[in-house]
Amino acid sequence: MKKYQKLQQSAGFSLVELMISVGVIAVLASIAYPSYQDYVESVNEATAISEITVIAGKIDQYFIVHNRLPNSLNQIGVPGDMLLDPWDTPYQYTVLATLKGKGKARKNKNLVPINTDYDLYSSGKDKRSVSPLTAKHSRDDIVRANNGGFIGLASDYER
Repeated sequence: MKKYQKLQQSAGFSLVELMISVGVIAVLASIAYPSYQDYVESVNEATAISEITVIAGKIDQYFIVHNRLPNSLNQIGVPGDMLLDPWDTPYQYTVLATLKGKGKARKNKNLVPINTDYDLYSSGKDKRSVSPLTAKHSRDDIVRANNGGFIGLASDYER
């Protein structure tokens, strides 16, 4: 009978041991989660940069063949799933020659348009954007600037 009692007492965790292990797991998770979120964000940014590069290449091919820019991204044969950025908002494309004035063109810190042919960008994580790249809602945008010479975060442009 004593052997059975010893076996029964040693099986399982005590409440204190269980609380300590849950506490350790919670501390590790609270440390790891922000790193994971940063990693996911950097992957989303890299994906948007890559997709904008591909879309810009297709726009350039269209221009070479038709000697004009497409009116929309649908005209260049971009797959439907690639028309949305990693944050599930549509990529923004504007032919600058069709604009009246420079009001809607993306602008640098000196309020000078960043492109002369077309604007192509993602509104970024906050899904909001305004014309100047220095504005709060534009800092997380992924932009094409200098007529394709720069593709990246608006906050990295003209540092």
